[in-house]
Amino acid sequence: MRMHHQIVTGLERLQHFILPPICLLCGAAGEAGCDLCAGCAADLPRNVSACAICALPLPAGHAGLCGHCCSQPPPYDRTFAPFCYQPPINFLIRQLKFSGQLSYARLLSTLFAEALAERGGPWPDCIVPVPLHSTRLRERGFNQALELARTAACRLNIPLQAEGLRRIRYTTPQTLLDTHARQTNPLGAFVLNHSLTGSRVALIDDVMTTTSTISECARILRAGGAVNIEVWVLARASSKP
Repeated sequence: MRMHHQIVTGLERLQHFILPPICLLCGAAGEAGCDLCAGCAADLPRNVSACAICALPLPAGHAGLCGHCCSQPPPYDRTFAPFCYQPPINFLIRQLKFSGQLSYARLLSTLFAEALAERGGPWPDCIVPVPLHSTRLRERGFNQALELARTAACRLNIPLQAEGLRRIRYTTPQTLLDTHARQTNPLGAFVLNHSLTGSRVALIDDVMTTTSTISECARILRAGGAVNIEVWVLARASSKP
């Protein structure tokens, strides 16, 4: 894994030498090897005050749990979401999903890995990305959760279970459903490919909104033997579960 990290780091340096980073928001020169300038980086919406379990943004100065996690604890233990799903993070994530440009994957993966490194461990035994159905994967060409997971696994030297979960049922995109339909849409859509008995797992996705997809994945991981599940998402929406 260390040799792989050195190779990836070397390739990143070569890439930045050939294609110097340019801020994807304003077009200025990027800083610190990142496709973002210092000014735009300072404007990113940090998720500073959040629920300790689901990372739902809370009013400034508030701490502890949101009402939903108090009354109905989810099947995961905690969530790390460094950003709120607000401008310009929401724009960058939509570009990553729908533009097919690797520069957005590079930027968001770097921001995510740096936020994790800044927070520090303890680290899980493995990382499992939320999978896409094969039909949607063919349409999009990549899984944004896997892209985030690969960079985090490499930077933090954590084993990646790229196919730890498999999506066996095609589901309607959550963004096209109302709140009630979103709760049942992911049920029965995932299966576990490998036993995780006794493992501490980080479950990765790009955005958490109603928590239904994450909760269903966590339920499958828990049934498969995971003893601790931490959700890692780049951004958390302010929508209530």
